[in-house]
Amino acid sequence: MDPEAARTARESLDLAFHMSNILDTGLDRHTLSVLIALCDLGVNPEALSAVVKELQRERSPSTPMPTPTSSMP
Repeated sequence: MDPEAARTARESLDLAFHMSNILDTGLDRHTLSVLIALCDLGVNPEALSAVVKELQRERSPSTPMPTPTSSMP
């Protein structure tokens, strides 16, 4: 990649990351970069968004983990 293209790509990622932070998506710069690359390869952005939302939902516990209790009196 030539230096100008690399600079443009970096600036684009910086802008997308800034917007992501404003929207409070919780995505880090690397994850956002991967998502953008997948969109560039033709992955449907709406489907990708649905997958990311589902993964975030699974990752954040909606109920507290039960505390293990001893079966001994």
